[in-house]
Amino acid sequence: QVQLIESGGGLVQAGGSLRLSCVVSGRTFSNYNMGWFRQAPGKEREFVTTINWSGGRTAYADSVKGRFTISRDNAKNTVYLQMNSLKPEDTAVYYCAATSRLLFTTRPDQYAYWGQGTQVTVSS
Repeated sequence: QVQLIESGGGLVQAGGSLRLSCVVSGRTFSNYNMGWFRQAPGKEREFVTTINWSGGRTAYADSVKGRFTISRDNAKNTVYLQMNSLKPEDTAVYYCAATSRLLFTTRPDQYAYWGQGTQVTVSS
C-alpha cells in the first residue's frame, strides 16, 4: 500500500512563499508519476501540477504557471511544491497524489493514491 504524507502548509500573506513536501512510502517511489491538486471550499478538486517519475517532465495549470515549481528527490521519496507570489485565490487544501509512471495525466480520477491534504491560506 502506498502512503503519502504532506506537510508545509500554513498561513502566508499575499506575495509570500511556501514549500510543500510530500513523503511517499510503501512502494518504489520512482515507479510513480506525482501530482499536486487543490480544493477550495465549495469547489471541485483541481489540477495544479504534475511531474513524471524521473523529474524530466512537468506540467502546470495556467493559474500557477511561472509561480509554482514542482520537483522530486527520488533518493528521499519526496515530491515538493514551491509556491511563490502567492495570491488569496491560491487558498485551498493541497493534496499530493501518485499514479503509474505509465500515465502522465492532469486528471484526478487517474491518480490511485492520495495524501490527507495540507491547508494553505493566503491573506490579502
